[in-house]
Amino acid sequence: MTYGDDAQGGDGAATLVPYALPERPAAAVLLLHGGRAEGLEPPTRWNLPGARMRPFVRAIGRATAGHPVALAGVRYRHRGWNGDRQDAAHDAWRALEALRERAGAVPVVLVGHSMGGRAALRVAGHPLVGGVVGLAPWCPAGEPVGQLAGRRLVLLHGDRDRVTDPAESLTLADRARAAGALACHLTVPGGDHAMLRDAGIWHATTARVVAGLLRLAPLPPDVASALAAPAAGKERPG
Repeated sequence: MTYGDDAQGGDGAATLVPYALPERPAAAVLLLHGGRAEGLEPPTRWNLPGARMRPFVRAIGRATAGHPVALAGVRYRHRGWNGDRQDAAHDAWRALEALRERAGAVPVVLVGHSMGGRAALRVAGHPLVGGVVGLAPWCPAGEPVGQLAGRRLVLLHGDRDRVTDPAESLTLADRARAAGALACHLTVPGGDHAMLRDAGIWHATTARVVAGLLRLAPLPPDVASALAAPAAGKERPG
């Protein structure tokens, strides 16, 4: 699969939404909000999944203050993943290309929630991407992991999530490690899918992890320890 093309017949164009764009960025963070399994209609401009990411933008902005880090999001063409169309993944790839045009060839960390987490994982093979932070990511069985080789991957999942399965994200982290990724899985005790319960923990942890992945600050000790562990081997790319 080559992302970013129009092989699936997508109409319109994904939109890069700049939140902060320094004149000469040294790194960038691209945030991908959630969506639905199915839905060809475009998301509204003020959709709830998109609004849910704004506190993460602010937290990451504070954690990277004083450094020339670009922050941007994606406005999807369609509300859903839509099976084999994989619309959100195509849009994420387009946004990465648009970000390269705006910010240059700088290292990028992807932060994705739910469907956006799935999209972030799918496009992690893009040459600019060095790290992925998945927030309650949608990780159905059989997701490919070969593209994660050489990337640093941190998945956060609440143990009270009833929308996406915490066990599936743990399984994906293990498979990614076997495929050559440096992977870490964190459980948020009592955390729900919307990340509203103990929201400050989600925001602060994500911001610390992003700053650490960009090498602007130390990683949380448990994350640093997990990412320092050698990959378990090589799994055939999925």
